Amino acid sequence: MTTAAAHTASPPAGGPAAPTAPAAPAALSLMLADVEEGLRVFLAGQAHRRPGGRLKGAGPAEAVAELVAAGGKRLRPRFLLSGYLAAGGEPGRGPVRAAMALELLHAAALIHDDVMDDADRRRSRPTVHARHADVHRTNGWFGESRRYGESVAILAGDLAWAYADHLMAGLPAAVAGQWFELKAELIEGQALDVAAAAELLPDPELARYIAVVKSGRYTIHRPLVLGALLAGRTDLTGAFEQYGEALGEAFQLRDDLIDAFGDGRASGKPAGLDFGHGKMTLLLSLAMRSDPAVRTLVERGESGLLREHLAGGAVHADVEARIAHLVARADAALTAAELPPRWRAELRAAARAAAYRTS
Repeated sequence: MTTAAAHTASPPAGGPAAPTAPAAPAALSLMLADVEEGLRVFLAGQAHRRPGGRLKGAGPAEAVAELVAAGGKRLRPRFLLSGYLAAGGEPGRGPVRAAMALELLHAAALIHDDVMDDADRRRSRPTVHARHADVHRTNGWFGESRRYGESVAILAGDLAWAYADHLMAGLPAAVAGQWFELKAELIEGQALDVAAAAELLPDPELARYIAVVKSGRYTIHRPLVLGALLAGRTDLTGAFEQYGEALGEAFQLRDDLIDAFGDGRASGKPAGLDFGHGKMTLLLSLAMRSDPAVRTLVERGESGLLREHLAGGAVHADVEARIAHLVARADAALTAAELPPRWRAELRAAARAAAYRTS
């Protein structure tokens, strides 16, 4: 396994220079490999959950397995295991199962998110709903192809969620509480995201809150705390919360910029979806407040023109500056934390990897 920092993109011109990345501690690499093997074995064991008899349609279990096998950054498992090992935990099956659960919960969120966004590609492959709608259409089956594809995707996401809960069963009460909060916040953030887009409400503070709740907490903050609690370290909760909240927001803001200005071939998903759906990201909220023409372009669905209008402008620069500020806050949170130096360095490298990635 390579360290997270090995995937670090260079910061934008004028930004801070990327530090030399330390090698990931050996235990982390080994446990991440265990997560991959664990996911493969677990999902293979669920292969019986598919339509039988004369039915030709693929089942939700196959859809989940295909999405997980297609890859991904595995950030949530990495942060959970980093929190566990940094807190002094010894390699074991419990944290590996928890890391597997996080990846399967992420799969559930992606499958449902793609339905809500009507996205047709994920990890350079057709999304679950798009693929199964095409199967329905190609076979000339009864009913509406779009509804069939979305039905399969909803069920696949629900199944991935059930898998995740199964893997997290039997853990201590403090861990179970964090797991519940993580899931509840994820849904809350998605609901706010949908409402803000429908109302076209350009509120930068709300956009920042959505970024934290929708993605930041469940990507970085909660996984780190889960890891520390699994290792029996409640004293790291505050430092990991400060680090995770700051870096989590930076992670989501970078995701927003990649969607707005990135290359869909590199990210494996369509570019410009947020513009097309009026997603009230910080970028779009600031732009709509400062330039009346932006709202007009959004309402007309002119994603391409909107991209050209905003690329490299003042609002784009403001979001980049916000990311740099958040990375500095994450660094500062680690300074006072009771962590071994190598783990402080690893988490700092991971922060830059997450905040300055290109896909």
